[in-house]
Amino acid sequence: MEPLSVREASERIDTLLDELGQGAPPAVVERAEALVQCVMALYGEGLRRIRDTVDDVVLRALAEDEVVGNLLVLHDLHPDDVDTRVQRALEQVRPYLGSHAGGVSLSGVDEAGVVHLRLEGSCDGCPSSSLTVRSAIEDAILQAAPDVVAVQAEGMVDGSLDGTVDGGGEVLLQIPPFRPHQPEQHWRHVELDVPPRTTAAQEVADHRLVVANLDGTLVAYLDRCPACAALLSDGTLVGDRLICPEGHTYDARLAGRPIEDGAVEDGADHLTPLPLLPDRGGWKVSLPAGDVVH
Repeated sequence: MEPLSVREASERIDTLLDELGQGAPPAVVERAEALVQCVMALYGEGLRRIRDTVDDVVLRALAEDEVVGNLLVLHDLHPDDVDTRVQRALEQVRPYLGSHAGGVSLSGVDEAGVVHLRLEGSCDGCPSSSLTVRSAIEDAILQAAPDVVAVQAEGMVDGSLDGTVDGGGEVLLQIPPFRPHQPEQHWRHVELDVPPRTTAAQEVADHRLVVANLDGTLVAYLDRCPACAALLSDGTLVGDRLICPEGHTYDARLAGRPIEDGAVEDGADHLTPLPLLPDRGGWKVSLPAGDVVH
């Protein structure tokens, strides 16, 4: 059994207390809640003392750990504020948004814990845009900032993103309040060993992927050239350019934009990017629900 994240464990505790409250006497429920609060206060004080003892380098290393970082957030001990953590999360997903949402910027986090983003550009009709934008943004922010309760992204995005139109005619992408954890069907854990400036093929849940290491930044795509259906993993990586065996060229750093004669080719099909995020010492990739046809 995989260990629960801090958020999952918190949700499990809430569920157990709710179940207890449905059948147990009020006095028992109160004691159970008091027990949970005492345990939280105990390890919260322990974390505070650790934070006050270690230097900034060690504290930063602890904060980078998903579980420890989430616990530091829970007890208001994390060295970075929520805006900084959300901004770092956006930096992780920007490579996947290059040709889908055009760009994303943080407008701020309000007092209610709602993140406000601005999306620019359009996905140009790509059927994978909903998966790419929603999955990448929501999961990256949730992992980096578990204290966030919802995300609102404003901008010119594809109407398939469960959006609504505001009074100014712009589409609002509404990522609802983060819901209790359920097994995610599209996120899969993967172990990757891809040296810098190389690519590697990867089979994940009946999907063939190509993973490229762009000088330390890992990006993943479906292993298929949209122009000729050749395997991208049989091609070459030159700088940030992924070239299929038939010579079709794509910008691997900017969401697989097609390149013709050294410039971005308008109107041509781009690669299908797959959000790739760190996951408990390895990686996790977001897979499309079905076959993606461009």
